[in-house]
Amino acid sequence: MKILVDADSCPRLAREFLVRTMQRRKVTGIFAANRSIPGIIGPHLRMEVCPPQEGAADDRLVELAEPGDIVISRDIPLASRLIEKDVTVLDDRGRRYSKENIRELLSIRDFTVQLASDGIEIERRPQYGRRELKQLADALDRELAKHKASHDASS
Repeated sequence: MKILVDADSCPRLAREFLVRTMQRRKVTGIFAANRSIPGIIGPHLRMEVCPPQEGAADDRLVELAEPGDIVISRDIPLASRLIEKDVTVLDDRGRRYSKENIRELLSIRDFTVQLASDGIEIERRPQYGRRELKQLADALDRELAKHKASHDASS
């Protein structure tokens, strides 16, 4: 199992937490972005700098992700692609994307994008702080515990 991170949009606080968590738990971590992100260093960590084309980092994450992996991303279309591969996807606020909620989330996202392209102001998410980081930490702990339980059961 590995944890993959859509590093372009991942808040700095979340990235720093993920780096510490991966190092402490000795979990392979792969961060993908169209540019090098500082602070991604450690024996279990890798920074994948992708070509500057639109969607290149997303494509790389889909290519690298396997069933049983966890991906951290707020990109809903990317989450949809990963769910099809039976990959667990969390956003940076701890929300778990699933086969049950992804269609509705895609619909809301597409509607919001259409409003923005029509020039209608949309409400943005508030800044990323300790509360959001705790939600991510709790969700990641739950997913890692599930993975450990299923790994122990199969051993």
